[in-house]
Amino acid sequence: MEDKKPEQPFNAYAKYSALGVQMGVIIGGGCYSGYKLDEYYKNETPVFTIILSLVSIAIAMYLILKDFIKPKNNGK
Repeated sequence: MEDKKPEQPFNAYAKYSALGVQMGVIIGGGCYSGYKLDEYYKNETPVFTIILSLVSIAIAMYLILKDFIKPKNNGK
């Protein structure tokens, strides 16, 4: 017998909202850091902004996908 409670809608909403905020903070932090590095080194082409924004997108996607693919605990 499994006493498995369905996930309540509010819990799911809170979980996915937190994932969205986490993703936004990671990407925003990477872009801001790249912008500040380009500003500091006075680059004409925003090399650091481009590189760090792409790296931060990759990190955010990895963390989000890792959370989605996480195996469910069946209580065993």
